[in-house]
Amino acid sequence: MIRKTDFYLEGGPLGVLLIHGLTGTPMEMRLLGKGLHGAGFTVHGMQLAGHCGDTDDLLATGWRDWYASVEAAADALRGKVDRLFVGGLSMGALLALKLAADRPGQVAGVGVYGATFRYDGWSIPWLARLSFLLPFAKRVGLGRDRVFLEQPPYGLRDERLREQVSAAMRSGDSTIAGLLGNPWHSLADLYLLSRRVRRQLHQVTSPCLVAHASDDDVASVRNAELVLRGVSAPSELLLLEDSYHMITIDKQRRTLIERSAQFFRAVAEQRHADPVSS
Repeated sequence: MIRKTDFYLEGGPLGVLLIHGLTGTPMEMRLLGKGLHGAGFTVHGMQLAGHCGDTDDLLATGWRDWYASVEAAADALRGKVDRLFVGGLSMGALLALKLAADRPGQVAGVGVYGATFRYDGWSIPWLARLSFLLPFAKRVGLGRDRVFLEQPPYGLRDERLREQVSAAMRSGDSTIAGLLGNPWHSLADLYLLSRRVRRQLHQVTSPCLVAHASDDDVASVRNAELVLRGVSAPSELLLLEDSYHMITIDKQRRTLIERSAQFFRAVAEQRHADPVSS
């Protein structure tokens, strides 16, 4: 049974929609959301379709369902704020980029956090790197009950937090730290989404803050470089050297909060000064 776990923090006229990752939960965006709210932003940490339930709940959805829930959340938040920013972690970063590509006039700026076009980090086993084969497996009905289990360090350099997250995943309560493994068929949809977003990167004209762990265990910095090369917008790279993949909750989360707030506010001020962009 899926439980509602999204959060809404009402603040000023600048709004930020935060999108969690595949098999994740809004909890992984809450610290970032609280920090941005403290800086004066209105924040919605949304919940992707099919998430915060069990594996069957997730498998009942695909990338189009996840993206539809992003669009619905963006529409709801737009009605409450003057300017809409969007930020996403891991797969959430891809969904944020797609929203910016599809709605250039609505998305003022993008926080691209640990973008994951490919699982090519140092902790990823070689078998998981064959993800390009998964759409074929799903199409012919193979591997529906198979999962890639999460492996230490679970995207976290902070050892104390890593143990807490590991215990939460083992508890079976997916609302806290998400599912323990990534179903093959869901990874197939992530691969299809990744391919779609790569083709659309040139359509992203909203400024991007591209934040990535320099030692990312899940998705190498090549993923961030792909965004920087591909988008048609002013972009900043923030490399975090004391974090792993889960940069929204790991050791340098305060740096991420401060830089995100500064970036979004600077973009808003620039657009306010430019009547053509308003």
